[in-house]
Amino acid sequence: MSYAVSAALQSAVYQHLQADPALDALVGSAIYDAMPEGALPSLYVSLGPETATDRSDVTGSGSLHRFTVSVVSAAAGFALAKQAAGAITDALDMPLPLTRGTLVYLNFDRAVARRTGPAGSLRQIDLRFRARVDDI
Repeated sequence: MSYAVSAALQSAVYQHLQADPALDALVGSAIYDAMPEGALPSLYVSLGPETATDRSDVTGSGSLHRFTVSVVSAAAGFALAKQAAGAITDALDMPLPLTRGTLVYLNFDRAVARRTGPAGSLRQIDLRFRARVDDI
């Protein structure tokens, strides 16, 4: 197994989300790999946790990455957050070029929508994806 492709995968996901016009119309540039200091916008996207497991075989080194992309909204309901979540799944439903390795597949796995923040004032949708990469 090689974890070396992880940075290339994360970079490709981040850049692709930032370049997506539908997501841009909803959140603008509020897509974060690292949370900024200070006040946050009322709707934003954040790259979250990742786990990786070995998927190497006789042809070479590979890994399966499970990662989360979160949508957080201060709106009263889930509608706006769900629109952004839909834009994210649409944006990631295509091949992404990596600077290292090869993306074999990238699939939406599941989503969890919940209230969070002080007194449930925020809406958060955690989208989980699975990506299989080869480091050839």
